[in-house]
Amino acid sequence: MLYPIGIQNFEKIRKDGYVYVDKTDLVYKMAKTGGYYFLSRPRRFGKSLLISTLEAYFSGKKELFEGLKIADLEKDWIQHPVLRFDMSGQEYKNVADLSETLYQHLKNMENLYDISPRFDSPESRFKDVIDAAYEKTGRRVVILIDEYDKPIVDNLGNDELADALRRQLQGFYSVMKAKDGCIQFGFLTGVTKIGKLSIFSGLNNLKDISMDARYTDICGISENDLTEYFSESVKELAEANDLTVKEAYNQLAEMYDGYHFCEDSTGIYNPFSVLNTLDSKRFKEYWFETGTPSFLVKIMKDTDYDVTRLSFEQADTTLLTDIDSAFHNPIPLLYQSGYLTIKDYDKKFGIYTLGFPNLEVKHGFLSYLLNYYTSAKGSGNLLIRQMNNDLLSGRPKDFMKRMESFFAKQNYQIQGNAEKDFQYAMSIILQLLSDSISIHSEESTSEGRIDILAETPLFVYIIEIKVNASAEIALQQIEEKGYARRFADNQRKVFKIGVSFSSQKRCIDDWAIE
Repeated sequence: MLYPIGIQNFEKIRKDGYVYVDKTDLVYKMAKTGGYYFLSRPRRFGKSLLISTLEAYFSGKKELFEGLKIADLEKDWIQHPVLRFDMSGQEYKNVADLSETLYQHLKNMENLYDISPRFDSPESRFKDVIDAAYEKTGRRVVILIDEYDKPIVDNLGNDELADALRRQLQGFYSVMKAKDGCIQFGFLTGVTKIGKLSIFSGLNNLKDISMDARYTDICGISENDLTEYFSESVKELAEANDLTVKEAYNQLAEMYDGYHFCEDSTGIYNPFSVLNTLDSKRFKEYWFETGTPSFLVKIMKDTDYDVTRLSFEQADTTLLTDIDSAFHNPIPLLYQSGYLTIKDYDKKFGIYTLGFPNLEVKHGFLSYLLNYYTSAKGSGNLLIRQMNNDLLSGRPKDFMKRMESFFAKQNYQIQGNAEKDFQYAMSIILQLLSDSISIHSEESTSEGRIDILAETPLFVYIIEIKVNASAEIALQQIEEKGYARRFADNQRKVFKIGVSFSSQKRCIDDWAIE
């Protein structure tokens, strides 16, 4: 089986015999029920392939769709002029870079329809191209824009430049509203949904399907897709890894499934990671390795985001769909970029519960975050496994010795609240442990908040952290606040751990266990 890894051209996939997960029934539904659409999905989720599929469909290339779902639905196959803009191939360091990208696309279109530019501005030339395409073909125009937000996303840390790019894009995209009578269909994709910034202010008829249940699997691989198109590949994967077929499916789900783009929706597998796994016959963090969340982590740090909430964050629809609040709350970017996903939904209050979609994202993101807080640089994997076994086996002394050793070797940088920052770093390590260990930070009790609570099937660990104060004082607080009382009737053994962190030495100074 040929896997289309990195191939985003629909025609090439169909002509060269690559496996294609058929989403053409959804393409048909969009084409027949609306005019302008917007779709936000994480990187490498198949957005560009969807754009290419739309391009082939509206170009009337019927032969490419033989045997696909749309072949039984579409009868007319009308050919429309298609204007496609791909914003992904350029790094935008200034406004001139954006202008050059737009000009290059427009120049190719002007040559295609044999017109000369009358004006210099991109929006004016865009209007002329639409008019020429419409007049010379007698058909209304289809406009496809891939990665519409890349110029802005590239410069989210530069307010002045981001605003300048936003203004230019706003004027350019608003052309679609002005030329509505000449346009049959419009489709824009990107990673983020830019809301209050009004980049689409002129396009008030744009339908956002990013959280529409009808289109939740238009990109990505569903459970049904996995069994329908890749059953033989999964069998080969199982054999190569000494697994049963059921175990292979379970591991694929644990590693790459779990994306939910609306409430009560089916889970979606990361297509890039699944295809790479089936091709190489190896389970790895393929998607995460293709890009680092450095800017996201910077925002988390700048906004003093509580990293202990990553596994159980909450947000409403407005927050999830609005990147504008990113500098006050990184949640929109974390969600839209695919590092967090919907885990639950409270219909009464309209509140979403978010968490990591799968093990690939959880392990990759937390490991990266740990590197940001320490100088671990991936050296902690073996230590994490050993700590995991210590907690599951009821060996808190061994656990603390390893924790002490880990921080003694790191160039740990304290910034701001030392107790909080050390707690975050320690919490990240604990969250990297297996799912058999439940980790809670700042757990509320009637008397106060437990710094870190770790629970296993057989043991409970109550951890109190003090900066520049003794471990005994930390233990005393656990006792005085009665943190262990909630477990009095519990059959599990409770360990109380007091930790003293020295801001001067930047390491664990002392610890004690009861």
